[in-house]
Amino acid sequence: MTSPGTRADAEAEDLDVEEALALVRENPGPAHRGTAHPGRGGHGTPAPHHPADSHHRATPWPEARTTAERAARAAARAARRTPVAVPLDAALGLTLAAPLAALTDLPSFDTSAMDGWALAGPGPWEVRDEGVLAGHAEPAPLTDGEAVRIATGARIPADTTAVLRTEHGRTDERGRLHPTREVGHGQDIRPRGQECRSGDQLLPVGTLATPAVLGLAAAAGYDTLTAVPRPRVDVLVLGDELLTEGLPHDGLIRDALGPMLPPWLRALGAEVRAVRRIGDDAKALHRAVTSSDADLIVTTGGTAAGPVDHVHPTLRRIGAELLVDGVKARPGHPMLLARLKDDQHLVGLPGNPLAAVSGLLTLAEPLLRTLAARPAPEPYRLPLRDAVHGHPYDTRLVPVVLRDEGAVPLHYNGPAMLRGIAAADALAVVPPGGARSGQEAELLDLPWATGGIGVCFT
Repeated sequence: MTSPGTRADAEAEDLDVEEALALVRENPGPAHRGTAHPGRGGHGTPAPHHPADSHHRATPWPEARTTAERAARAAARAARRTPVAVPLDAALGLTLAAPLAALTDLPSFDTSAMDGWALAGPGPWEVRDEGVLAGHAEPAPLTDGEAVRIATGARIPADTTAVLRTEHGRTDERGRLHPTREVGHGQDIRPRGQECRSGDQLLPVGTLATPAVLGLAAAAGYDTLTAVPRPRVDVLVLGDELLTEGLPHDGLIRDALGPMLPPWLRALGAEVRAVRRIGDDAKALHRAVTSSDADLIVTTGGTAAGPVDHVHPTLRRIGAELLVDGVKARPGHPMLLARLKDDQHLVGLPGNPLAAVSGLLTLAEPLLRTLAARPAPEPYRLPLRDAVHGHPYDTRLVPVVLRDEGAVPLHYNGPAMLRGIAAADALAVVPPGGARSGQEAELLDLPWATGGIGVCFT
C-alpha cells in the first residue's frame, strides 16, 4: 500500500503547470498582501511604424495587466513545464503543484504539552527518581499512584492519566507529590493524531509556500515539496552611457536598473539567470534575445523611437508579436510586451528608473505571477491623504506611504527619480484626471513592504 506522500507525488506526476494554474484560479488561496537612463526609452519622435497618434492606440493600464496574465496562461499551456521537487529550504514563495498530505500522525505519539509530572491514578503520588525528556525512547509504564518528571514534548509513559504542570504541584517532606489544584483526566496531554492522521490532506494544490507552510511540511515528514518551477528570466541592460561603479562623469551615469531589477524580479517569484549589459548595439541585442531560452526576457531602455532605440527593430526582425505596444500609464508609457515564441515573452521597460518600475508592476508582475501560479493579490483601496494631479488621459502610478490617515503621496515621483519609490510602501493607481484628497485609490503593494513572501530576494 502506498503512503500518502507517495500518492501525492504520483498525482503530481500527471499535473503540469497549466493544470496547477487552473486549480489556483478555481481555488484562489489567501491573498498576501540612482538614475539609470534619463531620457532613454522616453517619449521621443515617433518612428515610421508608429503613427503620430500612436499614444491614442496605447493599451489602457488595466487591460495591459490583463493581457500579461492571459499571455502567461497561454505560455504555460505551450511549455507544459513539469513540477519540480524542491528542498524545503529553497521552496519559500513557490506554489504547491501537489497536495500536501500528512506522512505521519501529528503528533506521532502521545506527548506532554507542559513541563511537569506525568501521573497515574489519584494522588498523592510517589515520584520516580529518573525523568522523561523529549527525544528519548518510550519510557517505562506508570503504575497507579506513581508520577515521573516530564519535559514538554516528551513521550508520555503508558497508563498516564494526566500531566500536572510544574507550577501546580508540590512535594511534601516524604517526597510525595500533591496537586495544588484539581487535575482533570487527560490534562495537558497531546494525544497522537490530535492535529492530523497520516494521509489527511493538509493543504491543496495552489497553496503558496509561506514560512508556516514550510514548517508544517517538515512536521508532516517532508524533505521536499512538489512545486511549480520559478519562471526563468534574463535581464538585458541597454545603453552606452552606463557606469557600474563610481560617480557620474563625462556624460556617463550610474546604472540603477542593473542593481535594482534582479532582486525585484526575484521578489516577484522569478529565477534571474543572467544580467547582461549591452551597449547601443543592434546586433548585440539581436544575439542576446535570440540566444536566450528564458521564459521572460526583460530589457531596459530603447523602447521608444530614438536613433539608438533598437528594441522595436529587433522585435520586427525576429517576427515577434507585439501584445502591448505602449500603455496609457505615467510614468512608463513606452513599455511593451512581446511574444517571441509560444512559451517565451519579452517585457521592454523604459530606461527612466521610476518608469521602469511602472513597467515592471504593470507587465512583468502579472506575467510572472501567473507563470508561477501564485494567487493574485486581493485588490484593496485606501483614501489618499492629499490630492494628486492626474494626466488627462493616462493612469498615474504614484509612490505612497501607508499611514493611519490613509495613503500619503510622496514627492520625487518623476520618471527618472527613485527617491520617492525607495521610501514607499505601495504605488497608488490614480485614474485619468487625478484624485482629490480623501478619494479612495487602488494600491499596488511593493513585495517587501508587506513583510510577506516577497521579502525573499535570493
